[in-house]
Amino acid sequence: MQNQQQNFTDTTQLPPQRHYGGHDMFDAHEALSSLTGAMDQCVLYEQYIQDPELQTMSQKHRAFSSQLYNTIVDTFQSGQDPAVDTQSYKMDQNNNVMYGMQPPAQPKTPIQSTNELNDQCISGFMMASLKSAASAFTNASLEMTNPVMRRVLADSVPNLIEMAYEVFLYQNKNQYYQVPQLQPQDMQAFQQSYAPTPGTMPH
Repeated sequence: MQNQQQNFTDTTQLPPQRHYGGHDMFDAHEALSSLTGAMDQCVLYEQYIQDPELQTMSQKHRAFSSQLYNTIVDTFQSGQDPAVDTQSYKMDQNNNVMYGMQPPAQPKTPIQSTNELNDQCISGFMMASLKSAASAFTNASLEMTNPVMRRVLADSVPNLIEMAYEVFLYQNKNQYYQVPQLQPQDMQAFQQSYAPTPGTMPH
């Protein structure tokens, strides 16, 4: 029994930069890689963006993500509070969503050269990379042993969601992302298929 206990170490016996389990290293690496990928894509595609609004959004996302990246790296290496706390991203889009479908002038096909890159493609890449980062950050924060790193990652998820939602609203406004609706009776059937649970929650 004594020998078995010698194989275990608790937080108090380690310096802060070693308050990580093995899976934390992999999860944090994946989170940082996904964020880096999103930033790299901004650099790669900004030269092809035609709409000044999308250009501004991409640059704003990259600047915010750069600060976030530095905050995460700081905590990842020190295991302690970062010098710069996580910030809150504020999107420029309003929350107005256009519902309905309109058939495209011609069916979409994969591009064959970079000359075919357009704002629809690029905003789609931005959305995909932000969704990937949001998933990686969420998964990493669920089981992170270092409480500071867990908080930094968890606090960053709403910012990634906000940036992705801003891209969605931009795509929707430009009819790149159309939102069909169910018939009213079908929508109501779904909405009425749940009822509140009886009783009150314990205090």
